[in-house]
Order: sequence, then structure tokens, then C-alpha cells
Amino acid sequence: MADPVVELHGVSKAFGPVQALSDVSLRLVPGQVNCLAGENGAGKSTLIRVLTGALRRDSGSYEIDGRPVNTPTPASVRAAGVQAVYQELSLLPHLSVAENLFMGRLPARTGIIARGRLQASARKALDEVGLTELSPQAIVERLPAATRQLVEIAKVLTAESVKVIVFDEPTTALTEAESERLLQHILRLRERGIAMLYVTHRLEEMFEIGDWVTVLRDGGLSEAGPISGYDEDRLITAMVGREISSLYPETHRHAGTPALRVQGLRRFGGSPSIDLQVGAGEILGIGGLLGAGRSGLLLSIFGAAPIVAGQVEVGGKAVKPSGPRTMMNAGVGLLTEDRKVLGLLPELSIRENVTIASLRSGSRHGLLPGREQAEEADRLLDSLRLRAGSYDQPVSTLSGGNQQKVLLARWLLTKPKVLMFDEPTKGIDVGAKGELYTVIGDLAARGLGIIVVSSYLPELLGLADRILVLRDGAIAGELPGSATEEEVLRLASGSGGAEPPPAAEESPHDPGGVSRDA
Repeated sequence: MADPVVELHGVSKAFGPVQALSDVSLRLVPGQVNCLAGENGAGKSTLIRVLTGALRRDSGSYEIDGRPVNTPTPASVRAAGVQAVYQELSLLPHLSVAENLFMGRLPARTGIIARGRLQASARKALDEVGLTELSPQAIVERLPAATRQLVEIAKVLTAESVKVIVFDEPTTALTEAESERLLQHILRLRERGIAMLYVTHRLEEMFEIGDWVTVLRDGGLSEAGPISGYDEDRLITAMVGREISSLYPETHRHAGTPALRVQGLRRFGGSPSIDLQVGAGEILGIGGLLGAGRSGLLLSIFGAAPIVAGQVEVGGKAVKPSGPRTMMNAGVGLLTEDRKVLGLLPELSIRENVTIASLRSGSRHGLLPGREQAEEADRLLDSLRLRAGSYDQPVSTLSGGNQQKVLLARWLLTKPKVLMFDEPTKGIDVGAKGELYTVIGDLAARGLGIIVVSSYLPELLGLADRILVLRDGAIAGELPGSATEEEVLRLASGSGGAEPPPAAEESPHDPGGVSRDA
């Protein structure tokens, strides 16, 4: 093995009584993709922050090119050739691509930006990552997510002497096709001899591009080695410390009377009409490509986006989806894709986040949860095996999987008949996924009607009893839960089967714009 360009040895970091890292070692070798694996809370983010100089380690050594790094800062680490591409991009949305690429080091002459040199340098940087058709003058906020991700990589590559790139969940917001293009570019960077640390919850990506895997568990180094020596089962066992024999619950379920029936729902003028129903005790999956209308459909059913036509019945009773409060009172809950923006209130406590949807019915003067309501919230959190020191701590301190459990407890406190999940395991590690799948299966067994929207086909097929596939805002077809990924993709892309009714062009004021999959 070649000499490492970056080496951490015996690194530890504590936050008060919490030991985030304990005696962790890491080697990043030129021309190698080292995949960093572990559950949420295993210490991956802390290790990245130590590596990039954002955190000072408590003990251990840090070397770049064999030279010790005693007091690293983000600026000094970047100057030494260690760059990072984060899930939350650092681009400034209202500026041009060229200005973003060279922000802080814009070429200038006598204090005035040299636009010609800026455009030429930006053109060269964009060509290097395959964005040959993208204008350097394009405004960043108007670009697709995948293009912005590549612009971020181009920005990193414009720095002098790039030796290491850290990728932190770079494909979370990308489609399958966009993710594949990004992974192929990472492989090209490997051929150039750049060392890379790649962090993702998607195991299939690790096996596609990884050379080496470093596994963290509970803040310590679980194991490390060539990824060729692992399969998914062994890697999961190393991450969670136990074997997960089956991620998905048993699917021998029989749908009862309709818990939710939707007839003739149209989201805007001229849009296709949607009919669907989910029975009590059934899990209905909704699939389709990005932009097919999956998330927008859930928002419309929940009353969070207006509709122009259609009838909705919950438990056999007609309900007008005039707003989320009306639908919640009728027994419908929605766990949104974006937990932080549309779901959680990060500064409130765990208990307050759970009880906030039920304050009107169980609180003192509609302001504070009553004792019985708070006790029931605590019992729900206990039953969901929430990992927290106290239910009074801010919900923002929890991992993604535990935040999803808080949202689930919130809706269970409202005694729902129907629960709708939009991308329920986005950004959640494999161990937490297994726990959440078990909870969803248990809820169906208790007689709730469950709807799951997911872009991850193994999840959709593993959970659902039936699958509705959307294309261009219309139902392209229905498949049993035993269907194959190829059958779902065939319906979603229109490469076989009956054509759905043509979708009308959405107006600029279409309320579905609140979701990236509207």
C-alpha cells in the first residue's frame, strides 16, 4: 500500500461526559476511496470535523504528508490540500457559477474584478468535471441539485494542490441517474491519484466505488479493511454490532375496510385525475421517478396543497382536505421528507415536539401539554426505543433516525387512522432503518392504513403490499408488492404498458412546488 497522504492515529474527542470518538485511526491513501461507515451517532461527523480542522482533537496524532499537524484550522487544512464536499453545499445561490468557484480569490486588476480571466478560469474548471454545456454566468439557484453538486466539486478542485477530498453524503438529494454520474466522476478523481473519504448511508454506493472501508461503532473503530472482503451482511454486522436477518417486516397482511379513499383528485386545472385507496392494515407504496408527483399527492391529500376537484374519505366518512388541521382531526398524519424544514421544531424539546400536534385536544388552555398527555408521549417514545438522555433535551441533538421516531410519536399521539410517510428513511443509517421498518409493519398490524413514498426501490418493494406507480402526475399502473424493480421502472418511465392520460402543463403557481418531488 502507498504511503498515506493523511493519517490520524489514536484520535479521541469528548463533549462533556459524551465520548464522541475513542482511539480512532484513519489512513487516506492517494488513488483510493476509503468509505466511512457507521450508524448515526457512531462518530462519523465528529471524525470529519477533526479531519477538516473544524474541531480540535483531545488526543491522538494527525499527519499530512508525514508532517505532524498540531493545531489544525479549516484554513490551514485546506491550504495543506484537504478539501471537503458536504451534503449542505457552501454555494451562494444568488451569485453566478464563476463567482462561486473563485469566491474569496476572484481575479482582479487595480481592485476591479477581471471578468475575462474569471470566465476563462471558470470554463476550465467546469470542463474538468464534465459540465461542458454549463455557462459560468449561470445563477446557482437555478441549477438542478446534481449540477450544483458538481459545481461544488469543481470549486474544490480549483484550490491549489488538492490531495484529499472528503465527500459527506453527496448523493442524498440526487436521483438515481444523477447519483450514478457523480459516482463515475469520483472514480475519475481516483484515477488522478486523489485520496478520498466517502461517507454515505447507501451501502450499494460503497461497493460500487470503494476500495477500503473504515467502520465506526459507538465512537470507536469497529474494523477496517479492503471492501472486497465484505458483503452487505458482514458490513451491516460491523456497523450495528448485531446481525439483521431481515430488514423488512413480514408481508402476509390482508387489507380491511378502506381507511382512506381518494376519488377524482386533481391538484390543478387540467391535471390528471387520481383514484386510490388503502385498507386498514395495509401498506400502500407509491413509486415513480423524480417529478412524477408523489410528494405533491401526499401534500394534497393532507390538505397542505390546494386541490381543484376530488373527494376524500377517511374511515368511510367524507372529509374536505381544506387544511392540515382538518385532515389531522379526521385521522390522517403525514411524516414529511424534510424533517428539519417541514417537520421538526429544532429548538423545542423532544417532548414538546411530540405533543405539539395534540395541544388543542389535550393541553392546558391549548398552550402546554397536560400531565396525562406528556406521560403518554413519554410512553410512546419508550415504545419506539428512542435513544436520548432526556426527553427534555432539544430535538436537534438527536440523530436522523431518532428524529424520525419523534415525528412518528407526534402523529401516534393524535390517534390516526392513516399515516403517510414521504421518504421515511432519507439520511438514516441501516440499523435505524430496520427499526423503523419494524415499527411501520407493527402499525399496519394494528389496523392503520399506511402509505409510503420512496425513491429507494428495495425499500418500496420490501415494505408494500401494493404499489401504485405515478408518471407525469397520473397513475401509470398498479403492481403487487412481489413485483421486481424492473417492472416498477418500466411503468415509471413509460417503456412498456399502457400510457397514462397526458398531464397538463403545471402553472407557475402550482402549490405542489413546496416539494422537490411535487
